Amino acid sequence: MSDRLFPVAGFLLLAALQGCSSQVALKDPHIPDPLIAKLPMSVAVRYPDAFDSFVHEEQVIGKETWKIDLGQSNKLLFNKLFGSMFTDFQVLKKDTDPRNMGFDALIEPGIDAFEFSVPEQSQTDAFAVWIRYRIKIFDNQGNQVANWPISAYGKSQATTFGGDDALRRAAVLAMRDAAALVILQMDKSTGISSLGKAHTREASAGGDDTSDPAQPEPMQTSAAEEVPDEAG
Repeated sequence: MSDRLFPVAGFLLLAALQGCSSQVALKDPHIPDPLIAKLPMSVAVRYPDAFDSFVHEEQVIGKETWKIDLGQSNKLLFNKLFGSMFTDFQVLKKDTDPRNMGFDALIEPGIDAFEFSVPEQSQTDAFAVWIRYRIKIFDNQGNQVANWPISAYGKSQATTFGGDDALRRAAVLAMRDAAALVILQMDKSTGISSLGKAHTREASAGGDDTSDPAQPEPMQTSAAEEVPDEAG
């Protein structure tokens, strides 16, 4: 009789442990169509594997484990952004060499960090998400010319949405925050438009160096990384 109880007890314990977890999955952040003038450039983007299938799992101390699966939402977000920002945009496979394909620039986005807080941690009724993206820019010869970190933030009230939905909503708002930063600050922070101008001068010169000596070369940049006040 006792031999039968151990498997049952073990099963109940396992079920209890599995019950102490929440999984949140994102499919598409659904950002509005950006109403901006496109830069006259030919741009390629290459996504790392981890960017295209990002999963974050964390156990809140003394509480449950949360697993957040961003899936392809990052790729969908940046495809929409770059497709709206440049006149010619193409996604490359990871093993493609873009140097002889005539692009003005290559963009490689990545995720440096992902953090979140739940009401038990913040002692509020809000879920919050922080995402730090990093955008690297390369010229048509494969030289890195910019390395731009972007810190984005989103917060959603648990009283408005259920726990899982509130955390999902906070993640979407953080991604939309990043989208706004890319639209407003990318060219200023990375100088990517100068790569298109440089490529045009090279083509029109036909090998003769007639470039403007006063035109500054693109430089590696770093944006300020500020996390907005949660109370704001």
